[in-house]
Amino acid sequence: MDDTAEGYDYPPAVELRLAQHDRASYSTVADELNARRVDAVLVQHEYGIFGGESGRHLLPMLRALRMPIVTTLHTVLAAPSADQHAVLCALAALSTRVVVMSRYGKELLRRVYGVSAARIDVVPHGIADVPFTDPGQHKAALGLAGRDVLLTFGLLSPNKGIEQVVRALPTVLAQRPDVTYVVAGETHPHVRRGPDGESYRAFLHAEIRRYGVADHVVFYDRFLDTADLLELLLATDVYITPYRSREQIVSGTLAAALGSGRAVVSTPYSYAAELLGEGRGRLVEPDDPVALAREVGNLLDDPDELHATRRRAWVHGRDMVWAEVAARYAASLARAFATHRTSTPFGIAS
Repeated sequence: MDDTAEGYDYPPAVELRLAQHDRASYSTVADELNARRVDAVLVQHEYGIFGGESGRHLLPMLRALRMPIVTTLHTVLAAPSADQHAVLCALAALSTRVVVMSRYGKELLRRVYGVSAARIDVVPHGIADVPFTDPGQHKAALGLAGRDVLLTFGLLSPNKGIEQVVRALPTVLAQRPDVTYVVAGETHPHVRRGPDGESYRAFLHAEIRRYGVADHVVFYDRFLDTADLLELLLATDVYITPYRSREQIVSGTLAAALGSGRAVVSTPYSYAAELLGEGRGRLVEPDDPVALAREVGNLLDDPDELHATRRRAWVHGRDMVWAEVAARYAASLARAFATHRTSTPFGIAS
């Protein structure tokens, strides 16, 4: 996907590009995929990726394709606009199979968009397969030895709620004076290019000064590759997702934290509520730094419970490692091929 005129420097594996706002580009790519007679098309759908109102440019391309289509939905809104509802319904109808990453996402697809449960596959967000280790083993390499490490990572934007962690820090520090809060990740490129630019990051720095916690907050203002991210995660005692929206049905950062055996404190957006059940983490209401400080402090002050929470998270994550996810996608594709063969004349695609 090219969302800028100049495009990006892709690796050699990328053979075709879609220009986000150019309708002709979608037709060109559809023709090329048909000419190459590819076995199937996997669509990763998120609002804001594809051009047109609510990503409408994608629909004619999918109508033109002659092979099975498996579409993964990264967002399924409980209260969509009319355009969002229409586009997602059309996208689901054009897809042979639809994949979501949570049970709640499947429920929404059935209840709000009328998609048959028989056409939906639940495949968890993939994570790296890492051993269960103690954070203390990994802190020295990052200059964090002897510190209680809190972490939030991902692309920064105003709905992330990071200021709530900053506001909770004075209370946490009163109990645990050796806490360091790491905020890792660059500003979301769409936000940075927009009128707000880096205003959210500037706001966070102002809040840090206001609450007197500058010596306890570290920013990694860059995109982290997988190796750097895992190094940081493994050194973390408590991972925090203080997101403000309750509708988020998936979070790759939360999946990675849980799968690496981190204790998590999160606001109760739908994915967190599902993933952190049965003692795999703690939930607090959005915009409540008092509750956030309490849950973080309780975990740090109880090493046995901290360890047990981490262990429960890690065990649950074994079903989310990439090998398991690949097997589930293979099964989804097999179902798509079977449906496609029986839905075309004589089992031959037109």
